Amino acid sequence: MNLVLAPALTGFATGFSLILAIGAQNAFVLRQGLMRQHVFWLCLFCATSDALLIMAGVAGFGAMVEAWPSLPLVMALAGAGFLIVYGTMRFAAAVRGDYAMELSGQSRPLLATIAIAAAFTWANPHVYLDTLGLIGAISTSFGDWTQRIIFGLGAVTSSFVFFFSLGYGARFLAPVMQRPKAWQMLDVIIGLTMWAIAIGLIRGVAIGTIG
Repeated sequence: MNLVLAPALTGFATGFSLILAIGAQNAFVLRQGLMRQHVFWLCLFCATSDALLIMAGVAGFGAMVEAWPSLPLVMALAGAGFLIVYGTMRFAAAVRGDYAMELSGQSRPLLATIAIAAAFTWANPHVYLDTLGLIGAISTSFGDWTQRIIFGLGAVTSSFVFFFSLGYGARFLAPVMQRPKAWQMLDVIIGLTMWAIAIGLIRGVAIGTIG
């Protein structure tokens, strides 16, 4: 039993600890959860994307980075650019203070919502570092492939648990978010988070820790 339970728990704990920190993807899921719009499909997309990346990391996808050393640099710059633009949009929304759509529960179409989530997921170098890099590296501590796969499934389970808990748990904050001021504060926090992550990426490129 320990041969199954140990790698599964290790994978779950590793995946959950890596995804727990607030980031661009999490902030977007939280915002949609508060609006109660496209929550299921958004959570499913984010969790499934994580699952693909985690299993690729366990399978040794890190070899691609070795084959194309400039990949982390390209991803970092593209991700930073996107985060700066989205953060600016959130600051602009906070300045305008027009939250009629949010207060009425309206949202952008499903495809547009998924497209933004895709950018946060697949254009975010940190996602690759966590899934392909760290989880992939930790999986090698397990001797045989069966245990590595169980470790990966544990990490995948943590992603599904986290995203669906975040998306549907956000509705408990709904009473607080009935005032435009609360949405303004949320957008400012999200904007600062986006810019902070972007600055971290650019700094990583500048000092050579990325690329």
